[in-house]
Amino acid sequence: MSDAPDSRTRVSLLARVCQNPDDQLAWNEFVSRYSPKIDRWCRRWGLQEADAQDVTQMVLLQLATKMRRFAYDPARSFRAWLKTLTQHAWSDFVAARQRAVTATGDSQTMQALGTLEARQDLEMCLEEAFDLELMELATLRVREQVEPRTWDAFRLTALDGWSGAQAAAHLGMQVDAVFKAKSNVKKRLQEAVRQLERPESV
Repeated sequence: MSDAPDSRTRVSLLARVCQNPDDQLAWNEFVSRYSPKIDRWCRRWGLQEADAQDVTQMVLLQLATKMRRFAYDPARSFRAWLKTLTQHAWSDFVAARQRAVTATGDSQTMQALGTLEARQDLEMCLEEAFDLELMELATLRVREQVEPRTWDAFRLTALDGWSGAQAAAHLGMQVDAVFKAKSNVKKRLQEAVRQLERPESV
């Protein structure tokens, strides 16, 4: 479910914020549009109102700097990047709070925050969700860059669990060629994901 009926990134607003960082009206509109999303994500991840507001302010401070270098690419997901940025800030906040609780021995607050294992499980689920969206975008990009048989060699061995020999026989390739194709596609996917995680780059 989307966070709002009009949840799509407004390219014109991003352009105004990036091209003129001192445009207070644009920044106010940006904050008005995206801070509720950041706040809702934090609440979904278990933060109380005051803590969610603190993390939201942390993210907005980071954005005030990052948006000066940001260049919007419609092939990338701005909201996925913003959600990842928020998740990192949330994780840092919870970790810092947990360290403080451990130092003071406040067991009641520790219980409210949950165990380290539970927090790590939640972080893993969040990261998997973000990674899935990034991987989908990266996959579309890489599939257009490689030969169909190269992609099939990767898919069969890396995704479908076929052995190199099985994939080679099926595709009419040498086994070493299958593994080279697999390695090539894997590297391309990793690079595509890294690029998608750096929206400030063109």
